[in-house]
Amino acid sequence: MRLDNSRESRNVEDRRGRRMAIGGRGKIGIGTVILALVAAYFGIDPSFLLQGTAPPTGSSSSTPAAPTPESQFASKVLADTEDTWTVLFREQGFGTYQPPTLVLFTDVTPTACGTGQSAMGPFYCPADRKVYLDLGFFKQLSRDLNSPGDFAQAYVIAHEVAHHIQNQLGVMDHVEQLRRRADQRTANQLSVRVELQADCLAGVWAHHSHAQRNTLEAGDIEEGLNAAAAIGDDRLQRQSQGYVVPDSFTHGSSAQRVQWFTTGLRSGEIKQCDTFSS
Repeated sequence: MRLDNSRESRNVEDRRGRRMAIGGRGKIGIGTVILALVAAYFGIDPSFLLQGTAPPTGSSSSTPAAPTPESQFASKVLADTEDTWTVLFREQGFGTYQPPTLVLFTDVTPTACGTGQSAMGPFYCPADRKVYLDLGFFKQLSRDLNSPGDFAQAYVIAHEVAHHIQNQLGVMDHVEQLRRRADQRTANQLSVRVELQADCLAGVWAHHSHAQRNTLEAGDIEEGLNAAAAIGDDRLQRQSQGYVVPDSFTHGSSAQRVQWFTTGLRSGEIKQCDTFSS
């Protein structure tokens, strides 16, 4: 991905030098951690398991982390999403785009949605409008999920930023109201539609990023599609337990995720990302 000469975002909060110790009030039990790990592996946002947990107490280090190629790349991707969505919001009459903050952390960090942990994978917290990312996830994406490449990493960030788009446009509030009145199977289906829409919006970003700034290189699209397929519910379930339970999907199958990312990428149109009517 061509971002070498791109600007870095000012909306990055780097907590990588703040290694937080879990203890005292708000201590997380090992059972909760295990459940969070299982939820994350199945593509479920495990932050709900940690709701109401007090932020971790104590700190073993407060030394600011030095910039790394990985942190600079993440910052540049975030800046690119800011440039893209600022223009699209203005063109679509959505008002002023209010970018999220990207929080880089190591291991554990407090969030408005509970205690965030690297085992949860990247996630967006609508309560504080921040995207949380442990950069170590990119190694896991390449090694464990067989999805290497800088655009695979950019897709992950763009997907979480897309949740912020949904939050700003009121999609998340509407879906949450529906989920409160739904049974578990229907609630899961609503979650799938939210996630697939985020995949589509990530594709919309990639379309306009390339059109405006010529950011995509040969092989980037394949990296993005590979990453979308790698984190499909069916593939993750088959890898972990050997069989698939579609009613438990919360993010969508590999084929669905590839389909909707491709829809956004090819069309570049937000209106094509209506996963709720499809």
